Amino acid sequence: MRRRPVVMKITRIDIHPLQIPLKGVFRNAHDTKTRQDSIVVRVRTDEGITGLGNVDPDPGHSEESFGETLKAVRTLAPSLTGGDPLNLSAALDLMDRCLPRHLDAKAALEMALFDLKGKALDQPVHSLLGGRLKDEVRLNGWIGLLEPDAAAAEALSWRDAGFRSVKIKLGSGVEADRDRVAAVRSAVAGSLSLRVDANEAYGVDDAVRLAKALAPLDVALLEQPVSRVDYEGLARVRRRIDIPVMADEAIVGPETLVEVIRKEAADIVKVKVMKQGGITRTVRMVHMAEAAGIRCVIGHGFGLSINTLAEIHVAASCANIMDGCESVGPLKMGGDVVARPLDLRAGRLSVPEVAGLGAELAESDLARWAMPAP
Repeated sequence: MRRRPVVMKITRIDIHPLQIPLKGVFRNAHDTKTRQDSIVVRVRTDEGITGLGNVDPDPGHSEESFGETLKAVRTLAPSLTGGDPLNLSAALDLMDRCLPRHLDAKAALEMALFDLKGKALDQPVHSLLGGRLKDEVRLNGWIGLLEPDAAAAEALSWRDAGFRSVKIKLGSGVEADRDRVAAVRSAVAGSLSLRVDANEAYGVDDAVRLAKALAPLDVALLEQPVSRVDYEGLARVRRRIDIPVMADEAIVGPETLVEVIRKEAADIVKVKVMKQGGITRTVRMVHMAEAAGIRCVIGHGFGLSINTLAEIHVAASCANIMDGCESVGPLKMGGDVVARPLDLRAGRLSVPEVAGLGAELAESDLARWAMPAP
């Protein structure tokens, strides 16, 4: 008779709230930021194998505050302790039964379980997702709410570094936004693909007016021009303009993607492993979008290497994810907590082939960036 294999067990989950400065001041229609609050989790097992997860809640994008996410992680972690770390389906089901929403918190813990499972099986995470389709992921740069000349100079620096596409933040009013994009297009000519992101700053009529003003400037997509809850308004904008519309803030759980599909509200949707509740749910939503004929962009705004690696593995394994991955958070961070922080400066990243996500904690940096006790 074949012996039943010994099941590995989760013995402890370490939770580390962090506070890391950014490289400068970053401003969009939602917020002005000088630091990033992050959460790193480490799942430990009785076999000595560990897994890392990380989320970086972002005001204006995350559905919950940092404090709410941290509380949810601390609530969920004991429910997983003692369980099988390789059974990701059971872990997700258990977390859903413990807490109905709290997707950011679930993403941190599920990410750590993916990392652990990859290490246990000696496979990179993309192999657990079916395998990689590319050896390298191309990245997308960004330009904040800058004056036109400064925005143009920033665009040239991204291009000269090796980036092929860049996102320009909007939200200063139609004329100011048009002037910013026009200055960038004039500076880079046809050497960069330009995306623009309004971060919900406009009503329907002004969003249409903006899109018509941008029409001569060869813009690849207009991201979330209206409120995240106004699916009908997003659809009205899409019907009245020629620039492809991308939904971002409007996309949270699968039900929000169903609403976008049902209302024909977007040509493209933005997914984030953190906001969608983990790697499994993100991949499912990418495939849902593909079935509806909608392309996907993946990426977070601000974040550490661990969260970034999770999105790189997803991007490498899903054909429906467009080039120009927006997982460039580490470029904005003034620190990290991994032994080998990702180098994204050339606009591309080789897909990791090591087991798990491909990150190892730097204990000294974990202590350095620890959030002060309240």
